[in-house]
Amino acid sequence: MKRLIVVVLVLLAAAGLGFAGGAGETQGASSTLVYGTTDKISDIDPANAYDFHTWEIFYNTMQGLVGYEPGGSTIVPALATSWSANAAGDEFTFKLRSGVKFSDGTPFDANAVKWTIDRNATIAGDPSWLITDFVKSVEVVDPLTVKFILKNPVPFFPQLVANPPYYPLSPNIWPAGEKGKFLKDPSELKGGALAGLGAYKMTSFKRDEEIVLDYNSNYWGKEPAYKKVIIRYFADATTMRLALEKGEVDLVYKSLNPSDINDLSKNANLTVFKNEGPFIRYLAFETSESVFKDKRLRQAVAALVNRPEIAQKVFLGQVAPLYSMVPNGMQYQKTTFKTAFGDGNVAAAEKTLSSLGYTKDKPFAFDLWYSPSHYGDTEANVADVLKAQLEKTPLIKVTIKSAEWATYKSQWHDKQMPVYLLGWYPDYVDPDNYTAAFASTTGAIGNGTYFSNPAWDAMFTQEQSTTNEATRKTIFEKVQDMWTDEVPTAPVFQGYLILVSKKNVTGVKIGPPMIFLYSELAPTK
Repeated sequence: MKRLIVVVLVLLAAAGLGFAGGAGETQGASSTLVYGTTDKISDIDPANAYDFHTWEIFYNTMQGLVGYEPGGSTIVPALATSWSANAAGDEFTFKLRSGVKFSDGTPFDANAVKWTIDRNATIAGDPSWLITDFVKSVEVVDPLTVKFILKNPVPFFPQLVANPPYYPLSPNIWPAGEKGKFLKDPSELKGGALAGLGAYKMTSFKRDEEIVLDYNSNYWGKEPAYKKVIIRYFADATTMRLALEKGEVDLVYKSLNPSDINDLSKNANLTVFKNEGPFIRYLAFETSESVFKDKRLRQAVAALVNRPEIAQKVFLGQVAPLYSMVPNGMQYQKTTFKTAFGDGNVAAAEKTLSSLGYTKDKPFAFDLWYSPSHYGDTEANVADVLKAQLEKTPLIKVTIKSAEWATYKSQWHDKQMPVYLLGWYPDYVDPDNYTAAFASTTGAIGNGTYFSNPAWDAMFTQEQSTTNEATRKTIFEKVQDMWTDEVPTAPVFQGYLILVSKKNVTGVKIGPPMIFLYSELAPTK
């Protein structure tokens, strides 16, 4: 995603109680699930929303032509029963399911697919590059057949189609596309309710308070065990943990503090799962106009970052140091930042800064920004530790500043933050989504770094257009080497997927794409 996402730790505690309006109220066979989160909903429009939690809502209230096998990374049929590519690999044709309806009763067909793609591309919101970088046009072949004409061959195109910007919308309730105009709340839709093709429909929306999802009786797939899902929003991790321990919520998801994880792992009534996922955290630099326009200053900051210290001091060892934008364990990763800079390399930073004329009396001064709630309560601690690391040389003076997520997004788009903390969950599990998403011209605009280099763009186009593994390996390794010279971003750490669930819950399945489907959960009998 570029998915700007959420804290380093994903925590789940799913309960097997049944309730009418909340945890602890028995109603039949546990048909309601309640969970708490400190995360926030952004825009309720797939044309502009580009954050983990909002996409999670889309995963459960909408659906794509294809999807991922629950808990895995294999693409499987969803609204399309089959698909095929032409010999050149630049056209993909999808055969659609018949008899499918949106939750508002509107029939689903190929026209809805084309209308949605055209709309979302026209609006040109944050995730629009997932469409516009690859798709030239969409053709309706017949009511149940749709063809995508691509700009170049894209072997991983089905993975792109599995993302929310491609999810079909009902033309009967959504407004047509107009550049820069998107919806923030369901109340702006015709009828005032979010209608989709997923297992659930949204029946209540109170921003930053509570969302209620009910089973969508028009859903073509299997009926979920939990007919109602209530999501409650908490201001901080401590309050959320207390709610879990008191039984007021049954599942907590993004984000508990590291100490909470340690404590809850000792609770005999809970099961703790820890899986390394492709969620990364990094520093982003505004490269076009800010004080970091000079890449040598970006290099100096990258040299001073001490990743193991952040992992231990802030996260108690529950995250892993990261030395490339390509995650640990992913093909073609090359730990170039460790080779080029190491950790806490004060000598290298001071050599660069001194050559640029900075001294103890005239230090390099800049603002370091973070968002206080979007990534959890630990984010302020990350900023504090980074400030201390950067100021280990008297040649640097850091001022920490913060802004809530909506303002934060606006400020990076408006080039108001010279360096800032961001996070990333994958749109598709491929090194391209950890390189082109940040350093191609269009991807960099979305992240607010405004990095642009025609040579880099050409390499990304080449690797996106080939299935030759040797070619892709060569390109990705070269890009990672070049990254330590340009430093449009600096990787910091990789988070772990941590799930904490009550013993009587089954079906918790979150694989490498990090998609959480409520319809997979079920209480034990």
